[in-house]
Amino acid sequence: MTVLATIFAFVIALGLLITFHELGHYLAARWCGVKVLRFSLGFGQPLFKKRLGNDQTEWVVAAIPLGGYVKMLDEHEGQVPAGERHRAFNHQPVSRRFAIVVAGPVANFLLAILLYWLLFILGVSGVKPILGEIEPATPAAVAGFRSGDTITGIGDQAITTWQEARLLLLDNAVDKNADVRITVTGESGISRQLRFDLSSLGAEDIEKDFLGKLGLSAYQPIIAPVIDQVMAGGAAEHAGLETGDRIVAINGKGITTWEEVVTVIRSSPGRILLIEAIRDGQELDLSLQPEAVSEGSTEIGKAGITPKIEHALLEGLLVKTSYPPAMALAKAVTKTWEMSYFTLRMLGKMVTGDVSLKNISGPITIANYAGQSAQMGLAAYLGFLALISISLGVLNLLPIPVLDGGHLMYYLIEMVRGAPLPERIMYIGHQIGVVLLVTLMIFAIHNDLLRLVSE
Repeated sequence: MTVLATIFAFVIALGLLITFHELGHYLAARWCGVKVLRFSLGFGQPLFKKRLGNDQTEWVVAAIPLGGYVKMLDEHEGQVPAGERHRAFNHQPVSRRFAIVVAGPVANFLLAILLYWLLFILGVSGVKPILGEIEPATPAAVAGFRSGDTITGIGDQAITTWQEARLLLLDNAVDKNADVRITVTGESGISRQLRFDLSSLGAEDIEKDFLGKLGLSAYQPIIAPVIDQVMAGGAAEHAGLETGDRIVAINGKGITTWEEVVTVIRSSPGRILLIEAIRDGQELDLSLQPEAVSEGSTEIGKAGITPKIEHALLEGLLVKTSYPPAMALAKAVTKTWEMSYFTLRMLGKMVTGDVSLKNISGPITIANYAGQSAQMGLAAYLGFLALISISLGVLNLLPIPVLDGGHLMYYLIEMVRGAPLPERIMYIGHQIGVVLLVTLMIFAIHNDLLRLVSE
């Protein structure tokens, strides 16, 4: 996907999420009788301004699209005419102020429910959770998994896709559960229950391929070593390989599957490989020098080719499930709750050190995911938007001054004390909150840059 398309998908995502969040604040303020002075999408220099409504609220689209705000009539923000004090935010009962602030995150959760609802109506596609080769001497091998098994249940929850299986296993892995009940169905059709020990996983394993560490992998169909696409300017194009070529040998060793091609190329960065191929019935001898690229701390070879895959082969590995509107809504609410709770638990595990801080992502990674999901189709993009909306809602509810959750914390204390906290304490809290957020943003961008370098 082009950089421009990725940026477009990212801006659309941010615009939608921020608009819903700020609309939550705006609508709650209006319902509570508070005058709204400005509704801004973005920060900095306004690109668009227009006054609307009886209150002449200023609607703004600003240059920096990394947030937004709703400015309300408030004596802490400036002079308030005597005749409008009853409409000032700071003159509202604490219950109304609480409702106005909490409405922003609530709007994000409602948006997630709406997006999941549409997704479940359209249909959720996924890969069947069929197991590939089981690595020996791994927790999966000890538990009794076999190649060709299909995971049908984890605990009391039915499983239909690899995505569901991975998420539930990750949920259990975070807690290092030593006794996870897995139901599998073998190739013979006989079901059995296994006990899976995840306690060996460390904090760094969660951030990486934790399924591989456990010895699990998805079933890979046998794909013929026939080239479908050749990347322009890549090593394969320089070698003279073309679409439709069948690779029959590399360095004199016979090749029968695409997986063998990948294995040899990845393990040969910068080394010259002698390729024997067949094109239109004619045998060819070519020299291929895979490009050396970094993958984490290792160096691998890359040729810039993709395999030709029979669609009928893939269709047998895919499953698509859709639901009627009422059931889809119920599942959307459940899914939003589960993902919200999971996000909160992951944040807690990061604080305690049980999960690596490398899992924190910033705007660069989010933009990358926005582009990838948009390229995969509407369903993937809707799922991405729902997940980010949930993350935004959970993040804003954290009791950190500056965030909505910090204000809600102050209001809860006010309800208990019967009076607001002193201005001095709230000012100090505000400064601490700014430092925490800036530190978090720097750390997230640092992680983003490390991922870019490794990729």
